Amino acid sequence: MNKALVLFAVILFAATGALAQHTAPMPTLSGGTLIRHENFPSRFIAARNVDVWLPDGYDTTRRYAVLYMHDGQMLFDSTVTWNKQEWGVDEVATQLIANGTIRPCIVVAVWNSVNGRFSDYFPQKPFEYLPERLRDSLLQHIQNAEQTELRPDHVRSDKYLQFLVTELKPFIDQHYATLTDPVNTCIAGSSRGGLISMYAFCEYPEVFGGAACLSTHWPGTYTNENNPIPAAFVRYMREALPPAGDNRIYFDYGTTTLDSLYEPHQLLVDQVMREKGYTSRNWETRKFEGAPHTENAWNKRLHLPLTFLLGTKNE
Repeated sequence: MNKALVLFAVILFAATGALAQHTAPMPTLSGGTLIRHENFPSRFIAARNVDVWLPDGYDTTRRYAVLYMHDGQMLFDSTVTWNKQEWGVDEVATQLIANGTIRPCIVVAVWNSVNGRFSDYFPQKPFEYLPERLRDSLLQHIQNAEQTELRPDHVRSDKYLQFLVTELKPFIDQHYATLTDPVNTCIAGSSRGGLISMYAFCEYPEVFGGAACLSTHWPGTYTNENNPIPAAFVRYMREALPPAGDNRIYFDYGTTTLDSLYEPHQLLVDQVMREKGYTSRNWETRKFEGAPHTENAWNKRLHLPLTFLLGTKNE
């Protein structure tokens, strides 16, 4: 594997996780209002900040769809992120709502935790499909690359989802004017955030009726060579993907930097989607030639998954 690509991956994943719980100033927005719930407590995982974005004209007498997003500290303002990049969620969502392209929504931006991004975001059941020696090898590889400490029990994505479903969502539904049904409750993320969004869609279809998985990190680590992890994800999806219906799931990938690893695995996932009866009505996969693995790249195409999941034509 290209050494520069490995270095890029190490820097990206280590830095994103390391900054999660550092105190940060409130982002400056181009639209909407942001409310921070600092160090939101949980019985299942480490406390973390949760930012709630409310659209312009938010009115408690009406109800809003809700989009839960991972890596919440990277979503709104490049001046407060570690790499000076952002998703631009406030700009994109504000414009789409103003144009009537998507229905008004609230965005719940869940920060990742210090040294815990791998543990929270790596889907647990596919991990447990791997032979023990491979699980140990993966944890050691991630530990060396990201300079964090991991034990075999440190894959806790099931607990992360329990936090979202049984602690955070009830709080959001109690304190904000939300539509609580699956059709109006979506989840989204990139890279490992794409993996955990897929996992949430499969594990809790009665909660999350839509998922957007951008640059989904199917390799699980930083190489495709002799790597059994993607096959574990495909096996899991073949067993756990909910029946096609009113639910919606979006995938995409670029072709440069870390994204250059993804296409062969996404094609296998696409085959599973077709086998399970998904069509263009409830599933979309897009390829972006030349697109790298960055927040700036995800910003440029964010309007596509938002429209696919929350478009007014879908109502």
